[in-house]
Parts: sequence; C-alpha cells; structure tokens
Amino acid sequence: MPMRVLLIGFDGAEGLDLFGPAEVFTTAGRRLRSATYEVIVAATGSAITLTSGTSVNTRKLSSLRPQTDDTVLVVGGADSALDVAAEDPALLGWLRRASRVVRRIGSVCDGAFLAARAGILDGKRAATHWSSCDRLGRAYPEVRVDREAIFVRDGRVWTSAGVTTGIDMALAMVEEDHGSRIADSIAAHLVLYARRPGFQSQFSEVLVAQSSASDPLGPLVAWVRSNLRAPLDVGKLARQAGMSVRSLHRHCLRDLDMTPAKLVEKLRIEQARSLLATTQLGTKAIAERCGFGTAPRMALVFQPALGVGSRAYRMMFASTGLNGTGR
Repeated sequence: MPMRVLLIGFDGAEGLDLFGPAEVFTTAGRRLRSATYEVIVAATGSAITLTSGTSVNTRKLSSLRPQTDDTVLVVGGADSALDVAAEDPALLGWLRRASRVVRRIGSVCDGAFLAARAGILDGKRAATHWSSCDRLGRAYPEVRVDREAIFVRDGRVWTSAGVTTGIDMALAMVEEDHGSRIADSIAAHLVLYARRPGFQSQFSEVLVAQSSASDPLGPLVAWVRSNLRAPLDVGKLARQAGMSVRSLHRHCLRDLDMTPAKLVEKLRIEQARSLLATTQLGTKAIAERCGFGTAPRMALVFQPALGVGSRAYRMMFASTGLNGTGR
C-alpha cells in the first residue's frame, strides 16, 4: 500500500508550500514506477483558494483517520488565514491526535505556527521562515526556534523554513525512505540548482545576491564569501561596497538586521558548517579556509552560535562518502 502524505491546507494557504512537496512525492512514485506515495490535500472537503488566487480540491480532514505510516505536513499561508486556522478546534484536535500516531508530522514555512498552537513543537527544535523566527519564538517560547536551518528534524517532527525549503525537506524524507539515488534523481528532474541539506543557513550570499540588482549588499556578500580567508575589517568592506563605514552599518542593520562584523562571522560559520558536513578536512584546515585562523578561535564562535562543537556537529550532519582530505 502507498504511504499517505497528508498536506493540511486552508483558504489562504501558500500554493508552493503545497505543490512543492507534492511534486517531490509524486515524482518519487514515477521514478520508482510504483504507487509509493498517495498525496492528499486535506481541509474542508471543498475547494480552497490559495494565495495566488488559484483553487485546489481537498479531502475533508475529519474523514481521514491518522495512520502509522502517514506523513502529515501543515502548510503556511497568509497571516490572516493562519490566524483563522489557529482558532479552529477541529483542526488543532486532529493534529494533536495525529501527532501521537503518525510516522512523521510537521510543517512547511509558517505552518509552524499551527503546529506550535497544537502543541506539536513543544520542547522541539523547529524552523520557519526567517522573517517569522522572532515572532514564533515570542508566541511559543517552549519552541526552540532554529533561525539558521532551512529544515529541521527533531525525532518524528519535521519543520522547514520559507516556501521552497519544503522541497528540500520532502527530498530528505524521500531519501530516508528510498535512498539518496532516488532523491537525487528527483532533484535533477525538477531542475533544482542543488539539493540543500537541512543545516544550510536560510541566510546565504546566494539569496542576498538574488535580491534587486540595485541592492549594494548582494555583490558585497558574494565578495565576502569568496574572500573569507582574508582579514575583513569594516573599512575594507565599506571600500568594497563603495560606501562609507557609516552607510555600510546603516544598510546592514536595515536590510540584514546585523552589523557588518556579524555578517562576516555568520558567513564564516555557514562555510564551516558546510565543510564539516561535506568534507573530511580537519578543524584546523577548516578554520584557516573560513578565516577564523585557528581551530580554538573558530570554536569560540561556533559553539555559541550553534549550540554544539565542531566535532559533535560533524557527527550529527556529515554525509557518508565524504569528499576531501586534510588536517
């Protein structure tokens, strides 16, 4: 029997939160040439209208009894729509019952607010859209909000960050079920730029650089990312950006909510995370490549930022068949 994937929607849901994971799971069935997954959009039983104005037919949630092999994902949507859904006792009750039964349960993007309202994220590490992390943390202090990861798995609970990261999370689920070869083939079929591991930061130079061409921080972040080994003081960053030190501080605080020095630190940590998870380079070599200089200096910022040391991080996130050597 195919495993059910229940995508929990509502009027005002984000279309890509639904369709992204749905395409991953249905493509898996085509790749495996079997009815591997049954994807069901569950809501009122009538058509729901998405943020794009399109509509999609749904199954009535109350008619679906949670099963042990189910994957349940609550999608995000417009703030007003989420507020209405959060006051639906039938929806919240169904989610609570499902959380005690199903194999996997979680959310895509701001669907984390509904999962948290149902108590599913209590005591769990969870991701949501970068712009909603502070709000989720304030509203549900019992949730350990991961402001960096694009998706998080904490036991049976899976949560993803903004919109397209639901695709990355769905690929990780398929990989868990059927191996990396199938997941990679799905990513290739969907013409994804790259499969992103969960630890990859939502904040990256790629995303910043893809903002408007007039944004001076996009090219600057890309330049910093390519020059992490070099000493990077605020004066050098300002000259590279073609602005005064004061203007650079103002742009960074306004657009990224951090100082230029913190920007450099976050990019260095992001690079260190990637190298720890994807290579066999020693911490000394990684520290040098990322501009920390020495492993102890890297540890001074790595541990406070991520809550674990580099060795523990590698044990948790390193892939098999690592590439690269060095000490």
